[in-house]
Amino acid sequence: MLDKLTQKVSDALRFISGKSTITEKNIDDAVEAIKMALLEADVNLRVVRRFVNATIEEARGEKVLRAVDPGQQFVKIVHDRLVSFLGDTKQDLALRGPDVLSGILMLGLQGSGKTTSSAKLALRLKNAGRKPLLVACDLVRPAAMEQLAVLGSQIGVPIYREAGASDSVRVYRGAVDWARKNLVDTLVIDTTGRLQIDEPMMAELSRLKEAAKPDELLLVADAMTGQSAVDIAKSFDEQIGLTGVILTKFDSDTRGGAALSLKTITGKPLKFIGIGEKPEDFEPFHPERIAGRILGMGDVVSLVEKAQAVIDQKEALELQKKMEKENFTLEDWLNQLRSVKKMGSLQSMLDMIPGMAGQVSEEDINREDMKGQEAILSSMTRKERANHLIIGPSRRSRIARGSGASVAEVARLLKKFEKMRTMMKKMAKLGKNPQGMQAMMRQMGR
Repeated sequence: MLDKLTQKVSDALRFISGKSTITEKNIDDAVEAIKMALLEADVNLRVVRRFVNATIEEARGEKVLRAVDPGQQFVKIVHDRLVSFLGDTKQDLALRGPDVLSGILMLGLQGSGKTTSSAKLALRLKNAGRKPLLVACDLVRPAAMEQLAVLGSQIGVPIYREAGASDSVRVYRGAVDWARKNLVDTLVIDTTGRLQIDEPMMAELSRLKEAAKPDELLLVADAMTGQSAVDIAKSFDEQIGLTGVILTKFDSDTRGGAALSLKTITGKPLKFIGIGEKPEDFEPFHPERIAGRILGMGDVVSLVEKAQAVIDQKEALELQKKMEKENFTLEDWLNQLRSVKKMGSLQSMLDMIPGMAGQVSEEDINREDMKGQEAILSSMTRKERANHLIIGPSRRSRIARGSGASVAEVARLLKKFEKMRTMMKKMAKLGKNPQGMQAMMRQMGR
């Protein structure tokens, strides 16, 4: 995500960040390069001008020019300016306590990902301990109710819908009655969308807003549309009123214009981002973390949070003991591959590692090879995965047929596993010895 912007901003900062002394010309050149990067990223012109003026004003002062490390001081100023334009701090949902029914109105045009985002948000609320109900109030798009029902079933969240209904306010009131009888504390209301903003849609949404008096009015916009997403947010806010924005397809947005322009132009915070197709691919928007990614600093905190969400601490400790005793099995390997998949795309994880954004692609890691490994491991019996030594020629042939691989590929995987197991044992023992670890890593690279 934001790959193009990250690369260009990082290039602009690279020649100044390591300098022990810098001049006003150095600053002007760097700011000009960043300005061009922001304009190419489809950031609103007014936002770019404000960013440039604020950065130059602060960077030309004695605080930077006479600092012990002026290059790093300048990078910090750029980082702080980016955080400010992205929204300063993470904005939480303003929901009421569990004993009072809260409402979230999901707004947006058709094709923005509104229905999918409604389900993703409901799952997040469920995982946070709330009891959400998905309410199907999009009565215009024929497949909307069915799509919401399928998504609700996948994530284990109930859905309220009325077949053949024509009045969204009536559906909402029916949902409220159902919620009170079933101890629901949060309504996530999927509303009508159109291909473009028009009077009938806005009139319907106004009626629903008046009836529901929601705690949150969240616009769902497609990050890939850049400034169009900002213009849509501005129109919805002027006519309906917004409390926040959700940007979908953020993982595919290589430019970043919408994210950097939204807060300044609309005054409304970006609250969540969609980073994939799965229900779990939905994150709170952290301005400081995204600013770090744009500057190539990575986002280790988010990476750790992703890992903690899919890896059980007790299992991790048991795995460490297995590595130390060389008891790591093919079953453990398969489980680790599946855990990595749950964390999202490899590219999104690489972008969170400092200095890795835009430097390594999923193709470089060979994602297809990982899929092939999982297929081979899945074609083995539990007994074979528990003890790889029993996998002789006949078993290798059967595994190859079951996974669509060749016998040679199965043999290579087993050989790689044995080598990896030995390395893991050494790494576990060297974990408290940094110099020994570094020496071993150099050997592995030969």
